[in-house]
Amino acid sequence: EEELDVARRHGLRGQLTNGLLSPASLDDPNRLAQLDALIARVSKHPALYSYHLIDEPGASRFPSLGKLVAYLRDRDPQHLAYINLFPTYANNEQLGTKGDVVTAYREHLRLYVEQVRPSLISYDHYQFQLQGDGEQYFLNLAMIRRAAQEAGVPFLNIVQACTWAPDSMRIPNPDELRYLVYSTVAYGAQGISYYVYAHPNHYGSLVNLDGTPGPLYHAVKSYNREFVAIASQLQPLRSLGVYHTSMREPGCEALPADAPFHVVSSQSSASPRGFLLGFFGAAEKPTHVVVVNLDYKAQVNASLDGPGKLSIFDATSRRWTSTKKSAIELTLPPGGGSLVRIAQ
Repeated sequence: EEELDVARRHGLRGQLTNGLLSPASLDDPNRLAQLDALIARVSKHPALYSYHLIDEPGASRFPSLGKLVAYLRDRDPQHLAYINLFPTYANNEQLGTKGDVVTAYREHLRLYVEQVRPSLISYDHYQFQLQGDGEQYFLNLAMIRRAAQEAGVPFLNIVQACTWAPDSMRIPNPDELRYLVYSTVAYGAQGISYYVYAHPNHYGSLVNLDGTPGPLYHAVKSYNREFVAIASQLQPLRSLGVYHTSMREPGCEALPADAPFHVVSSQSSASPRGFLLGFFGAAEKPTHVVVVNLDYKAQVNASLDGPGKLSIFDATSRRWTSTKKSAIELTLPPGGGSLVRIAQ
């Protein structure tokens, strides 16, 4: 709690951790009084962003967490009660549900939304193994996106920015991290977080334990601002569809032949990973598209065709530029993307 003042001095906000932020406090009159006093003290603090409740709970804890979330929402409706969920590769015992990957995880999300009634769905998924990538990254994104849309709440993706197990998981390089950022925003996420900022025995973290920048710090400094700029443009809109031109991993949906936007690589040997297209619009007709180069090892040049004259968004300057054409040439860095819309 005392660190809220530190955050305020630096123009930051933070998530509050406290032993009173537990369902057990609701059943103990003394702890409940202390919880009420805590809320009264911190709820008006300008540095408070949210109440951090728990990381990766099993489904058996959802009913009691739902009571705590409702209690906090009633006492302080201006601040989020934050819970982070397991990824798809958690086992049935961890999730508290049964079945194959899709069945168990879908039920986990259903119970969470129904019993906790969150204001945000947050989860983590770390796919960069020492050899190759995990195959459930897009499946997880797709399932979280659907659950968030059905619940009418935003979602947040916690992406990999370090290794905690050097014998099995690799440290992402800046291009791989860019890929995570742009694929996340293309799926309609309104939040992103990077694991980890600083932690003992974790390698490649954003900063070292003495506060000096780590190898990914400056990359994230740029990517995060780009994410915020693009997500802010998309916030008034609805994610209408997310499609892959080539990838067919679990959760990847092929781009329909009659889609309003199409992208074609102008290079002779296009990557088999292809492109990701996230469609957005205020109604059912897409007006905006996020195009992502899913090859995080090579820059690509591509042509995007749309249903009308197109404008492109500069995520650095936050400005739109009209091309006055229905086709636009894109140069996408490894793992990078662009936001394009039908000119207004």
